[in-house]
Formats: sequence, structure tokens, C-alpha cells
Amino acid sequence: MAGLLLLAYVAFIALGMPDGLLGVAWPSIRGDFSIPLDAVGMLLPLSTLGYLTSSFLSGPLMSRWGVGKVLTVSCVFTAVALIGYTLVPDWWMMVSLGLLSGLGAGAIDAGLNSYVAAYFGEGLMQWLHACYGIGVTLGPGIMTLTLSTLNSWRAGYRVVGGFQLMMAICFAATIPIWSRKASTSAHNQSKRITEYKTPMIETMRQPKAWLSALLFFIYVGAEVSLGTWTYSLLVESRGIAPELAGLVTGSFWAMFTVGRLIAGLYAKRAGVDLIVQCAAIASIIGAVLLLLNPSEFVSLLAVALIGFSIAPVFAALTSGTSKRVSVQHAANTIGMQMAFSGLGGATIPGLIGILARRFSLELIPVCLIIVFAVLFGLYRLSMLQQKATTVLSSQEDLIT
Repeated sequence: MAGLLLLAYVAFIALGMPDGLLGVAWPSIRGDFSIPLDAVGMLLPLSTLGYLTSSFLSGPLMSRWGVGKVLTVSCVFTAVALIGYTLVPDWWMMVSLGLLSGLGAGAIDAGLNSYVAAYFGEGLMQWLHACYGIGVTLGPGIMTLTLSTLNSWRAGYRVVGGFQLMMAICFAATIPIWSRKASTSAHNQSKRITEYKTPMIETMRQPKAWLSALLFFIYVGAEVSLGTWTYSLLVESRGIAPELAGLVTGSFWAMFTVGRLIAGLYAKRAGVDLIVQCAAIASIIGAVLLLLNPSEFVSLLAVALIGFSIAPVFAALTSGTSKRVSVQHAANTIGMQMAFSGLGGATIPGLIGILARRFSLELIPVCLIIVFAVLFGLYRLSMLQQKATTVLSSQEDLIT
């Protein structure tokens, strides 16, 4: 059991690594393929489409194949895509491989989230997502190292692709253990969320599943928006030195990792509801400070406050899925949530960018206040819905 958890942690580090490669490698990729600056707009939509598809269907896939097989195949997909990037002669081929990369990443993300939610507590879920932050931090370092020592972006992708291939071998070797864990739990205790074979169409008929997915759409949209637009707001609108703004933007992601590591210590005692509500309120306060901008120091502090506050939300929302939608729909809903998180991360920052370009960059903190307030309101709605479901179930039990 401990070995599988450790493997899940390492896999989430591996999941984060590719996300940190493209930004550093992009100038070199553009030069090698002789493509324009905005050509990345061809790669990202296809990888996002792959991610949305596999994560949305992860519940049915796990019920048919089992967690271990899904993770094995997904890591193979990701490894083939990353190594394939370095072998293809034309840009359109690399773009095509982006779909395969997204398919692998989406299934890994949803599969591991489902497994940890099924077998481990809120604290360990927080640390799982902290591992993703470690991976995102390692990715740029690996690419920077290969560019500076070997003058090759391909070497960086091959290193990370090789790591993904190693993870596939580890998952393949442990498939019987993943399966044995599931069969053992079925005899000794109530069924885990990964053991239900609920049809996806049945889950999609549940309004509470869509509400749960909408929480992820809003949250990830806010998270990515802050990470995307903080630098532009601080430098272009408020005249803060680029070096300092870059440090603050980088520290925002670092605060994510730190916040999740700390949250892992108190998550079980505090509970999901308290964590999410307090995080949303603190984030609203931080966004208000960023809007008021009484001083340069307060603006920088506000960014750090928001980053630290929202750090535990994603993992907390994932841990609480079975309470919001019932155990039999949890695995399917987690897949929906991962898909909606990718959709929110692609949609909301773009909408905020359009508003900022049309009116002013100073609209960014206003948009953040609204998004965090919507997150808080939707979560309160989900709590009321959960309470009503619990009361109805109790009344039905009394009648029967």
C-alpha cells in the first residue's frame, strides 16, 4: 500500500515535468521548425483536447481495465509523444503528437486522483498535488540544463520522455498489486470509488456531478488566470521592475507547493468544507488588496497571499467528491472534474485577457474577485445540496 502511494507521488512529479518544458524550449523549437511565435496555438488546443477526452472517460476506462492498466497505457502514450517530438521532421507531426500527449496526461491525472481519493485521506491527497508542483519546477530546470550544456531542446524532452517510460514499466510491473488491493477491499470493507462500474451516462444525469465539475472549471480558471496575468499587471500597468515581477510570479507557483505541503498536515482535522471556504475568503481578500494597490509591497504580498490560500483547494475538492456526488458516481465525476479543470484553465484566462486588452489590465483583480466569489457561492450551494441529499436519504431509511 505504501509502495503504491510512493509510486503515485513519483508519477505526479512526472506528470508535472512536461508542463514546465515548453515555455523554456519554445524559442529553440520555433527556430528548428522555422515557425512563427504564435504557432504554439496549434499545439496547445490538440493537447488540451486529448486531456479533456481521456480524463472525461477515465471512470469507464478504470472500471473496465483497472487502475494499473490505465496508468500503464497512459504513461506509454506520454512517453511516445515526448520522445516523438524529438524525432519528427515537420511541425505538423509534432502538433499531431500533442493529442497523444494530452490523452496520456489526462488519464494519469484522473486515474491517480481517483485512486488516492479512494484509498487515502485528505492530507495525502494534498501531498500528491504538491508533487505536481515539484514536477513543474523540475521541468524548466531540466530543459535549461540541456540547452546550456548540449544546446538541444530535444535532449530535454528525451530525458522527461525516458522518465515517463520508466513510470510505465513500474506501473506495468505492479498491475497485479493494484488489482489485488481492489479485490481485497471488496471483501473486507465497503466498496471503494474505483470499484464501482456505474455507467457514465448515469453519472451525467446527476445535476450534482455537473455542479461538482463546475467547481473545478471556476477554480482552475482562477488559478491559471493569476499565474498567467500577474506579470503583465505588475510590469505593464503598475511599473514594477521586471526582475521583481518575475520573481513574484515564480513565487506564486512555489507558494502552491509550499501551501499544499503544509495543508497535508492539517487537512484531515480541518475537513474539506472548512479548507475550501477559508481558502476562497482569503483569496477574495488578497484580490481586493491587489485591486486597491495601496503600495507596491501590498500588491506583491497580495499575490503571495492568493497563491498560498488557494493551494489546497484542488486537492480538497477532489477528496470531497464522493461526499458531493455519492460514492457510486465519484470515479466518473472525478474524470469530469479533470476535464472541466482543463477547460476552465483554457477558457477563463483567455476571457480575462480579452477584457484586459479591450479595457485595462487593472480589470484583472476585479475579475479575480468575481471568480473567487463565484467559487465560494457555488461551493456553498454544493454543501446545501449535499445536506438536502443526506436528509432525504435519512427520511427514506426511516420509511423503509
